[in-house]
Amino acid sequence: ETLNFRPDLALLTVKTQDVVAAVKANQAFLNDVPVVTFQNGVRSDELVASLLSRGQILSAVVLMHVTYLLPGKVTVVYHGKLILGRPFGPRDGQLEQVAHILNQAVSTRVTDNIQGAHWLKLIVNLNNALPAITNYTMSQVYANACLRDLAVSLMREGLRVINRANIRLESLPGVSVGLTRLISWMPRGIAGGIAAMKVRRLTTVWPLWGSTLQSIQRGRPTEIDYLNGEIVELGEHCGEATPLNSKMVELVHQVERTGQFLSVEEIRRAFKQ
Repeated sequence: ETLNFRPDLALLTVKTQDVVAAVKANQAFLNDVPVVTFQNGVRSDELVASLLSRGQILSAVVLMHVTYLLPGKVTVVYHGKLILGRPFGPRDGQLEQVAHILNQAVSTRVTDNIQGAHWLKLIVNLNNALPAITNYTMSQVYANACLRDLAVSLMREGLRVINRANIRLESLPGVSVGLTRLISWMPRGIAGGIAAMKVRRLTTVWPLWGSTLQSIQRGRPTEIDYLNGEIVELGEHCGEATPLNSKMVELVHQVERTGQFLSVEEIRRAFKQ
């Protein structure tokens, strides 16, 4: 659907791959309107800035979990928080005002390093690909030793690339930069245990499905190119190899194309190759 009026505030909540089309469809009503981006990954703000003024754009990191498989039916699995910031400028009164509005619905805090917050969320989201290729819940992924080790390895590879690119990460509620870096060098078994514990804390009466898997289950294109794919692209830019995340992007696209999920043994063989 498209707007037929000029709003006071616009919330852009489509997937990253649909951002440009959504903004273009509503551009006539968005002149000088503050627009909040809500996408995973790190690409959305630049995409919106190619169509709107950078001064209009506010950016949110979404730290909540929902299940959306059927039109009109959304289950909130975990009530989380929003982190809000200016991707192209300093904190200002409008940012504080929008944060106050959003805080009435979801606990919202402001940061001066929203890009660093997005990059840390991206590192956490690298494990989203594992439910997508297995049709497992997050709990099932982290209960399997092979998949748990792979999740840690994907994150470690992503952190190596981010370090090479000199990107300054920003801590998130429940996910500190310090703990993330600690996981990157501690023994893989211990690191996987910590990650599994965090997943268990998020588990409620509803299963925790990854958002990438939910896209596949709805028959929609995934945003894998804007998650693990961003690590691959950044690695190419700064000369850091990313074989694990490259393979993961390939496997998710394979599942999208064929509709066939992979067994743990098939995944093990794919990564050995």
